[in-house]
Amino acid sequence: MRRRIILSRGLALLGLGTGLPAAHAQRAPAGLITKPIPSSREPIPAVGLGTWITFNVGNDRAAREQCAEVMRVFFAAGGRLIDSSPMYGSSQGVVGDALQRLGAQQRVFSADKVWTSSGGAAQIEQSRRLWGVPRFDLLQVHNLLAWQEQLPLLFEMKKAGRLRYVGITTSEGRRHRDFEQIMREHPLDFVQLTYNILDREAEQRLLPLARERGIAVLANRPFREGALLRSLQRHPLPGWAAEIGCTSWAQAALKYIVAHPAVTCAIPATSRVDHMRENMAAGTGVLPDPALRKRMADHVAGL
Repeated sequence: MRRRIILSRGLALLGLGTGLPAAHAQRAPAGLITKPIPSSREPIPAVGLGTWITFNVGNDRAAREQCAEVMRVFFAAGGRLIDSSPMYGSSQGVVGDALQRLGAQQRVFSADKVWTSSGGAAQIEQSRRLWGVPRFDLLQVHNLLAWQEQLPLLFEMKKAGRLRYVGITTSEGRRHRDFEQIMREHPLDFVQLTYNILDREAEQRLLPLARERGIAVLANRPFREGALLRSLQRHPLPGWAAEIGCTSWAQAALKYIVAHPAVTCAIPATSRVDHMRENMAAGTGVLPDPALRKRMADHVAGL
């Protein structure tokens, strides 16, 4: 029977020759799937951590400790990219508190956003202080808000060495036409968009364009804020899951996403340690090839 897998990219380039600080050139754990950022060839693990809703816990001490434990497990499994935003309530401060506790300020790939119609520089500085990092790795214009004003600011920060990568974001299929135009006209390093086994509109134009333009892709809402998994878990896991080492629907859903050649990293959000371990396990081993990905999508669409 023809093999239905593609091998892990665990031997991707380690960022040599990109001018990266030593903390950004760590060797990934054995078996961890990494993908290169096209503009630099720096490899990052294919599964990251989102913080929308799940890390917005305010000053609840127990909830903050739980989030810190989630991040500890994330880093222990080889994770690096954490994504947040000023829009996410207390999430930035919760991330920053955990980074300090874990001593992980130099280990994290910090991805944040600017989300304001004015005063972008002040908001970015406030975000940086909340994270407690010397600078962000990636800043993105959140949902294209005032992108005409904020993108030039981000490019200037990158030129001055105060930022490593520049991107834009959207979610739930919004403003894809505008998104595509900005991708064509500006030298972006990253885009962030909604992509999962059911929400596949990005496959039509945005993902092919990202490959053509050499732009990294972060996939948000991989589980539709949990609704996708709640629906799938009513059905038995199909036999094909074992072909790619999946023991849960969450792992299958994540492997479907990160197996797309244009996707660099999926960013599921969770505040549960068991879910964090499950998600990170999806970032190891093997990925489905195009034939199996089609079989997976057809199966889910038919449920």
